[in-house]
Amino acid sequence: MFYNSLKINLLFLSLIIGFSSFAQQDLKLQYKQPAVEWTEALPVGNGTLGAMVFGRVDSELIQLNEATLWSGGPVQKNVNPDAFKNLALIREALTNEDFEKAYDLTKNMQGAYSESFMPLGDLILKQDFGTQKIDSYNRSLDLQTGLTLTKFNADGVNYKREIFVSAPAKCIVIKLSADQLKKLSIIIDASSLLRNQKSIQSKSLVLKGKAPSHADPNYIDYNKEAIVYEDTAGCRGMRFELIIKPIIKDGEISSEGDKLIIKNASEILLFVSAATSFNGFDKCPDSQGKDEHQLVESFIKKASAKKYNNLLQEHISDFQHFFNRVSLKLNEKETNKSNLPTDLRLEQYAKGEKDAGLEALFFQYGRYLLISSSRTHNAPANLQGIWNNKLRAPWSSNYTTNINLQMNYWPVESGSLSELFFPLDEFIKNVSVTGAETAKSYYHANGWVLHHNSDIWAMTNPVGDFGKGDPMWANWYMGANWLSRHLWEHYEYTGDKDYLKKVYPIIKGAAEFSLDWLQKDKDGYLVTMPSTSPENKYYYDGKKQGTVTTASTMDIGIIKDVFENTIAAAEVLNIDSEFRQTVNKAADQLLPFKIGNKGQLLEWYKDFEEEDPHHRHTSHLYALHPANLISPLNTPDLAAAAKKTLELRGDDGTGWSLAWKVNMWARLLDGNHAYKLFKNQLRLTKDNDPKYKRQGGCYPNLFDAHPPFQIDGNFAGTAGVIEMLMQSQNKEIHLLPALPDEWTDGEIKGITAKGNFTVDIKWNDSKITQAKIVSNKGGKCAVRASVPFTIENINIKSEKSSIGYTAVFETKKGTSYRLISSK
Repeated sequence: MFYNSLKINLLFLSLIIGFSSFAQQDLKLQYKQPAVEWTEALPVGNGTLGAMVFGRVDSELIQLNEATLWSGGPVQKNVNPDAFKNLALIREALTNEDFEKAYDLTKNMQGAYSESFMPLGDLILKQDFGTQKIDSYNRSLDLQTGLTLTKFNADGVNYKREIFVSAPAKCIVIKLSADQLKKLSIIIDASSLLRNQKSIQSKSLVLKGKAPSHADPNYIDYNKEAIVYEDTAGCRGMRFELIIKPIIKDGEISSEGDKLIIKNASEILLFVSAATSFNGFDKCPDSQGKDEHQLVESFIKKASAKKYNNLLQEHISDFQHFFNRVSLKLNEKETNKSNLPTDLRLEQYAKGEKDAGLEALFFQYGRYLLISSSRTHNAPANLQGIWNNKLRAPWSSNYTTNINLQMNYWPVESGSLSELFFPLDEFIKNVSVTGAETAKSYYHANGWVLHHNSDIWAMTNPVGDFGKGDPMWANWYMGANWLSRHLWEHYEYTGDKDYLKKVYPIIKGAAEFSLDWLQKDKDGYLVTMPSTSPENKYYYDGKKQGTVTTASTMDIGIIKDVFENTIAAAEVLNIDSEFRQTVNKAADQLLPFKIGNKGQLLEWYKDFEEEDPHHRHTSHLYALHPANLISPLNTPDLAAAAKKTLELRGDDGTGWSLAWKVNMWARLLDGNHAYKLFKNQLRLTKDNDPKYKRQGGCYPNLFDAHPPFQIDGNFAGTAGVIEMLMQSQNKEIHLLPALPDEWTDGEIKGITAKGNFTVDIKWNDSKITQAKIVSNKGGKCAVRASVPFTIENINIKSEKSSIGYTAVFETKKGTSYRLISSK
């Protein structure tokens, strides 16, 4: 036994030493005061359980979430039986350019709103220090370990609270300690905004409840009851259970009512876990639900049987398996500010002080958040990841599929987190099932369709509450096509043909719907009608405002893209030659992109004046990013028009909008402009503080600020940094394609390029010095850089091209190739 104990301690010590050597990047968020606002608290999660840690001294608040806890139940079929009869009338009105009539008729094709992501509850730890002086306060989040730490001194005693969320243990683990014996006396309480019953069972606090059968979006105020619990159909409102189990060293545990009381302990371990009865998008969460009690009880039993150090080691090993794949160093000669509080760094940054370390921290924060929020079957990261403290969260904290859900997963492949794609992959499969029914009942079309909102139940109908919503956002038809791009890209990055074979029917289904959706205009082009450009308006006939139109540029770009991807997938699998020909013929007949009188890429099929020229959505540039239909390399004229469009849109916007523009400017190979938008992402904003105007940027805890909080900007910001440093969309690896002048020196390691290549890049004085490319699958590799280079181990030299220098060579699986600058 002594030998085993010694072995464990030595292993743990070696682990800590390993962390220290790797922690030179100083990837920590830290603060000198507790969180007051939710957007100051620190997020931890294991992909299913999420917690926001406030770091309060006397009354610690840990706000809890569980990824599958949503209102509602499986979607109904044929939710609007009269929808289809309006379609021909809308198309007739659009042909006659009666946009007002088309708008009114389109409202008749709406359905119910999506359901909402729910908060689980709050864990409160009360520790009464009376009039004792509190000093030496610090709270932090270590991105490399997923560990939050709150430290303070009270009356000469040093207290510590460590919190992490373990994926292997399926549990939140909390350790409270002090450097003097028997100094820990706390009251443990829990609450929930949902209907619940609380009790003490076997010295554990148990909270059981049921989610609402429906929750209105936060922007709806006309219903008498916004939160509905009654379940007349017997198939809505899932059960949930939360258990909090303490284990103490010294002291005693008792209960008072529904609270746990711990007195005079030397160390306290709290094991917190939860489960719901969710059993799939098409299963009644009550009658067909999982046994949430059995699940959470087993999680707690297994976790609490382990030693704390073993749990921590297991957690860190699991977490770093993902996190440590990628590192980024920027301008290391700069003054290192990692010892400063993060909110102070943000304030100094806003005043123009340089802090490349903060920029690298924000980059890695996006990867940290994705690891922490995308590990649950059928439940991809939502608008807020897995963190939400409101019954009616902004936009229901749902899956918004006209940009936001997709944006969440932009860094999953290039950021070397490919295994974390599975929740979105499964969700796409779910909506392809419900979307096939919606395509039939709404449009009498083949394939599958998804509109602009969805939820854990895979809702696919257009929202708007049967005519009460604005078609500007409610009636958009391209969600299936866009999500299909993620399936194709997963293949492009992994080269997994077995996977492509499984998902090809889904990609094909999106193309099939598009073929049925397209109509011929008077000039013989294939167009979409009705059509919208998400959430934007145009002027016609003077100052009349329109939203419903024919062939928005976004529609055409998305359909071109899904057609190309479908053809490419079928060619890889060597199947569907006849269907390929059909798709190819339709692609050739699509309305071409048009350039307007200002030199911009038109957003609509006519050169309409925009109602809001600085609108947050840049939907008509989908063809530039995330697609690759427009690029400086292959379509320079259209790339110039896209650049003009971005210039006209301006450099401001909501947090996620800024992030999308970072990616777009990087695709245009303009690193300085991309960096300007990236800096805007780090503009500090605060809730309930009049000194800070409500602007796109980030909160003190680095959450992206729309405002309010939307996590998509964090993920897209991470993806944007990779786009500045490496791109691979043109069947080549472009090294430092959009390097900003500000990043004179740096090194990035471990990012992934299409073709399944792992890429390291190092640069000095704004020029690449060397790179390493590891071929994980073999095959041809094309490389582009701004300076001439040599591939050392095979002695291939680059050649001058229209943009920089290129080299093409065959690779062997598992082989590294070192590129050295020739200058």
